Amino acid sequence: MAASMASQAAARGLRTATSKHALLDKLKCTWLSPRRWLNLQEYQSKKLMQESGVAVQRFYVADTASEALEAAKRLNAKEIVLKAQILAGGRGKGVFDSGLKGGVHLTKDPAVVGELANKMLGFNLTTKQTPKDGVKVKTVMVAEALDITRETYFAILMDRSCNELIFKEAIDIFEGVRDDQALCMAANLGFKGPLQRQAADQIKRLYDLFLKVDATQVEVNPLGETPEGQVVCFDAKINFDDNAEFRQKAVFAMDDMTESDPTEMEAAKWDLKYIGLDGNIACFVNGAGVKERQVYEAFKLLTADPKVEAILVNIFGGIVNCAIIANGITKACRELELKVPLVVRLEGTNVNEAKRILTESGLPITAAENLDDAARKAVACHQEIENSQCNSVPPPTPTFILRSAPSAFSYTCRPPGL
Repeated sequence: MAASMASQAAARGLRTATSKHALLDKLKCTWLSPRRWLNLQEYQSKKLMQESGVAVQRFYVADTASEALEAAKRLNAKEIVLKAQILAGGRGKGVFDSGLKGGVHLTKDPAVVGELANKMLGFNLTTKQTPKDGVKVKTVMVAEALDITRETYFAILMDRSCNELIFKEAIDIFEGVRDDQALCMAANLGFKGPLQRQAADQIKRLYDLFLKVDATQVEVNPLGETPEGQVVCFDAKINFDDNAEFRQKAVFAMDDMTESDPTEMEAAKWDLKYIGLDGNIACFVNGAGVKERQVYEAFKLLTADPKVEAILVNIFGGIVNCAIIANGITKACRELELKVPLVVRLEGTNVNEAKRILTESGLPITAAENLDDAARKAVACHQEIENSQCNSVPPPTPTFILRSAPSAFSYTCRPPGL
């Protein structure tokens, strides 16, 4: 989702969380969603809302063209919307390798639903957010199409600083959403008359869902009204607290791993977070409580990528035991027979012991004093190798693998001016 003034406020708010929640609304707004490791398809989020009494479009899910046709007939709707179910955005403008254009289609003829589903299911859909070869569609959602006379944006999330252009209501987690607060939010969204009461009821139900599933965010875009006088949640994105998996087994069992990157899945086994982009300098960054085994596994994953031609380690923070990091680094270098340049910057608990371990290891490790120094040395090491191979090779490009507590590793980018 595109970043905006609202997303900037969200980014600032990621640093803190309190015992309160915030309900945000605005007529037109976008929000920056944090990356989560639980991925739900659109129909799964709608099902959770439906189970909590939130008003959504009537819908069915189909795995075959014949099931889609039967679902369209069962809906008995004036108009039907057929949606390919993949996690990537931009479905409406995507292209299937069957030749069909668009992963979202409207029709009034149930027979057309079956024909379209036949060109969707089992075929790869490519959008701006999918890999180059697209993602195979295994499920479609057949839903009642409703006209929207007015759209609003609504979200419930952990309390954070917000842009002044967004209406915000702080909710006491023990008291819950009061009637007067829900009505005020509905009014802020522009709902009037009987629609205001409907919208207030939907807001309270969404908050109940937020608590029930241990969500970190419930985002409804759009929360709209129809010509028939209904307030409907047309689309939603739900983010979950991964630490609540032990008590949200039914929700986490819905996790769709088919579109997950295999390297990301392997990293997750060791409580590591990995995101790879195009580039050739990898970076391993710290996390509180990181273990020696995690350091080894991080190096194992990084060195398995043929694009990686240099590694930068950036460890800082008072509670990070640098000696554990150093032991993990030396173990990885020896057992994996590291063949690429390694630059290490360490700062934290037992940093002197860590530096001693690295120095006495006899391994070709380049030490750095700070992040800028480490970045410059990593780029210099990489360029020295490339210059010895071919003077015409372009400078290294950035790639990132982002961290998440308790530990992580990442690719870093080349600083400006280097």
